[in-house]
Amino acid sequence: MSALIRSTVARSCASALRGTRPLANTIRPLYSLLTQHNPTRYNHPRWSSHSPMGTPSATPRKKVTLGTLRSLYKKGEPITVITAHDFPSAYVGDTAGMDMILVGDSLAMVALGMEDTSEVVLEEMLLHCRSVARATKAAFTVGDLPMGTYEISPEQALETAIRFIKEGRVQSVKLEGGKEMAPTIRKITSAGIPVLGHVGLTPQRQNALGGFRVQGKTSKGAMKVLEDALAVQEAGAYAMVLEAVPAEVAALVTEKLSIPTIGIGAGNGCAGQVLVQVDMTGNFPPGRFLPKFVKKYGDVWGESFRAIEAYRDEVKTRQYPAPEHTYPISKDELEAFQRAVEKL
Repeated sequence: MSALIRSTVARSCASALRGTRPLANTIRPLYSLLTQHNPTRYNHPRWSSHSPMGTPSATPRKKVTLGTLRSLYKKGEPITVITAHDFPSAYVGDTAGMDMILVGDSLAMVALGMEDTSEVVLEEMLLHCRSVARATKAAFTVGDLPMGTYEISPEQALETAIRFIKEGRVQSVKLEGGKEMAPTIRKITSAGIPVLGHVGLTPQRQNALGGFRVQGKTSKGAMKVLEDALAVQEAGAYAMVLEAVPAEVAALVTEKLSIPTIGIGAGNGCAGQVLVQVDMTGNFPPGRFLPKFVKKYGDVWGESFRAIEAYRDEVKTRQYPAPEHTYPISKDELEAFQRAVEKL
């Protein structure tokens, strides 16, 4: 520490102790001086090498709230949504500027290796919600109520929703269904918990729908989507996911509503869009089936595969770890240790 810094610290601390200067007015200038003296040391807190947190963003975003989402919708600015299932995926989504992060029950397949979303249970969803919540500082977070935790009664659904808020630490819940789920949505929202609806293709009900089929392809089917959407809106949902619906139908439904639609396989006329992060980042092996609506924006699998292959090869050939990856010991201490070992 330089003489300037030492003298400044001494004067400031003396003033604070005498009570002639507020403590906050002492700390702020000192911190500024220290960061100027050594910005790398003082501006970048050191985290565990096992934590993906790294260095916090230099310019934190303002927290996204329901008011923010309503403002975006009113201005006609599309709402960006992405799924996340753990701390790293939530951290990158939040840092990249997503408006909303959804802990979707799709994590059953992409994170837990399950067959479909019906297999994931409440405790698993809560665990992943907590992981995502720890990383998400700005985006509005939503937790997906898993199948079997909200369909029996509105009371059951409210109990589950409360656990998502209290234990999962998300700010909102999502549930699937249209007119038949209106009383449930009303029950949850009346308790002060925001609900994101989900109409069109509802994956939890794929067996009843005959599989993952596009909804609203006929006039009658399209009218059902609209009726479901209106019922969900009337019940108090602040927005709704509109999945696997013809773009023209989705656009008309969106026009008839006064809350945002978040499209997934529903065209560009929705008020926002959502994708499963694992799908859009390309974090999957070649040849995996992808729905038509998915655009692959990256190749996480390819990059990871190349990196791990290179690591494997360097370990096998003893190229890694190299001297720059090891910690030094003085010659004297090493010789002392060697003598001690020889005496064993």
